Amino acid sequence: MEEQNLFQRSRALSQVEMRKAQHSGACYAEHAHDEFSFGLIDQGRARYLNHRNYYDVGQGTLVTINPGDTHACNPEAGVWSYRMLFVNTHWVAELQAEVGGSKLFDYQPFEAAFCTQSPLIEQRFNRLYDYLQHQDEGGLAETALISFLAPLFANTQHQEPTLSQGIVRAHTLLLDRLGENIPLEELANEAGLNRYTLLRQFKQAYGQAPHVYQIDQRIRRAKRLLREGESLADTAATLGFADQSHFQRHFKRRVAITPRQYQQAC
Repeated sequence: MEEQNLFQRSRALSQVEMRKAQHSGACYAEHAHDEFSFGLIDQGRARYLNHRNYYDVGQGTLVTINPGDTHACNPEAGVWSYRMLFVNTHWVAELQAEVGGSKLFDYQPFEAAFCTQSPLIEQRFNRLYDYLQHQDEGGLAETALISFLAPLFANTQHQEPTLSQGIVRAHTLLLDRLGENIPLEELANEAGLNRYTLLRQFKQAYGQAPHVYQIDQRIRRAKRLLREGESLADTAATLGFADQSHFQRHFKRRVAITPRQYQQAC
């Protein structure tokens, strides 16, 4: 298969840059990044150097790299495939202030420049990477990024979330404006909370993060509209999907068939 190396800014979140290498034989000298970076090896094996420590990494391994860390990662035999995300350091520092409950003067590093393998982490990374590629997935991408990063930092404080009137207000706002793509910051302001606390408390109260919950509510409403004979195009537009492709992607993820197939079956 032909070698591919892609580098682009996320269409969903401008704070994130994305690299995807497939069947790549490229080797890198020791270097460092200004951003927080983390990535997943999709195929092959590599020798990973970070702070003079070597790691043997392979398919399904997640690696994390702090800003300024000197590192190198090169394939052991021939070619490998991997995906990397580079996240703006200032954005991460603001997130860490929310997670820790206080304003930080500087960012905190990843708890360790570590390598780990976990089917759950791989699944979450795949979902995050997918969201980041789509311009119409901003809310889901931000939610997935915050949820992925927050547990990876040292010295964060966690408090048990409790259902509050603020969470109820955010929930009401989502339902009242079901067809709108409401920014996470606006939901947090409505709840009187920061983004991280909103995500934790909303998920405890309703079982899902706000934008995932909103998409599910849209699909539930879409099923009713389709049963009533509403066209696919009008249903997608009414419920705030960017286009029919966007609508179909989310519908099929949850119902396992396309909206047209569902309507025909009904």
